[in-house]
Amino acid sequence: MSRRKKIIFGILILLLVALVVIVVILPRVLDLDRYRPQIVELIEKQSGRPAAMGHLALTVFPRLSIRADDFTLKNPAGFPQGDFLKAQRIYAIVDVWSLWNYQVVIKSLDLERPEINLLCDLRGNWNSGNQTSPTSSAPDPPGDKPLFTLGPISNVKISKGRLSVANELPSGQAGPAFVEANGVSGRLRQFDPNALAESGQGESQRSSLVAEGTFEVAVLHVTNVVVNDVKSKIHLFPKQVFFDGLEFKGYGGGARGDLSFSFVSPNTRYHTQARLSGVNVTKLLDAFPDARGKMTGILDGDLDLDGEVGQFPDPLAAMAGSGHLTARKGRFPTLHLDTNLLQLFRVAKMGPASGDPSAFSSIAMDFTIANDRIHTTKAKIVGNGVEIEAAGSLGLAGNGSLDYQGVARLATSKNTLTSVLEGLTGATLKRGKMVFPFKLTGTFKNPQFTLRPNGTGNKQ
Repeated sequence: MSRRKKIIFGILILLLVALVVIVVILPRVLDLDRYRPQIVELIEKQSGRPAAMGHLALTVFPRLSIRADDFTLKNPAGFPQGDFLKAQRIYAIVDVWSLWNYQVVIKSLDLERPEINLLCDLRGNWNSGNQTSPTSSAPDPPGDKPLFTLGPISNVKISKGRLSVANELPSGQAGPAFVEANGVSGRLRQFDPNALAESGQGESQRSSLVAEGTFEVAVLHVTNVVVNDVKSKIHLFPKQVFFDGLEFKGYGGGARGDLSFSFVSPNTRYHTQARLSGVNVTKLLDAFPDARGKMTGILDGDLDLDGEVGQFPDPLAAMAGSGHLTARKGRFPTLHLDTNLLQLFRVAKMGPASGDPSAFSSIAMDFTIANDRIHTTKAKIVGNGVEIEAAGSLGLAGNGSLDYQGVARLATSKNTLTSVLEGLTGATLKRGKMVFPFKLTGTFKNPQFTLRPNGTGNKQ
């Protein structure tokens, strides 16, 4: 063997030995698992809640990091027993130089299959809040260096996560989740966990950024509604969360808008502005047993809504806002005019000679939401030979009570039967159309359509 080959061979042997030392010997020499009780204790001290960890180890490839298996952070005191955070595995990329000083400084976190369970108690407090007491947050004695430093973390990665949101029941147990997100993934930048402990009195907390980034959700359940392919930017502050450019798909269509939550008041408030497009009404109403089969069509619209997430039996309670909705090419299968009346209309040559009386080509409505009711300020329906204008309200609670009044216009010509109908129904004939005043009452499940003989038609 030549001298040159011997030198190369020797270098390869040294590199192999160094690799073995780094990969095999170094993690064993630096047995971090022996520090696990201390790290758990420090996490409990900083978070103010019980914590647990199955195993702690040093990994070298692909990067030098600390791996924690089966990590759990419990609910704080005053909440039902349960886990606030669980993660099958956490990789913490650490500052190498801090290890030589016997300190652990986290530069980035990678959470695999985390589960976050948000819970609101009967007082409106959330289990995500910082629970550190003044005594537990006391500084370390002078001259002592903390083993574990939880400062700002440059990057946090989440993969294959799960999120649930629930309320505490009067019994003291956690209720069923009214929000559940599966397949959560995302990245946060400059995450400062210490900033979460900051408190503010005003609605604007954008001066103290906790983190910002992006996230995606494969499937999102909000009460009965299920959407998928959720994507958004996120800005996290001590008392507010902003989802900017939020978009999702569902029910044959989708939506895009902004959503924010404020934790300043006892009951968490939300605000959303969104645009809906191409939503299949049949598929959407199938999610609500009482509304199933009541309407078909394709829905578009704009919404601007405010509300509270608190201790309400109905998730739509305390909602307020306004919007504009349009629907096209649909039907009201359960809302039929009286059969005899329809026959009389056709004999009198009013409206179409044939066709589905429950069908419509378009609906346009402006509405507001307040006091558990949707108030329709103006609605226009273009149906099968009939045009309808109406105003009224729909109850959000209970069976959904209806209280609408309006006028229906059917094309016709002056004849004996139309004169009879004018007397019987209070209708008026104007510009080739018979105008019938009507009322819509009952409930969303059982609507009742009646003419108003003593009403007055639209004279326009």
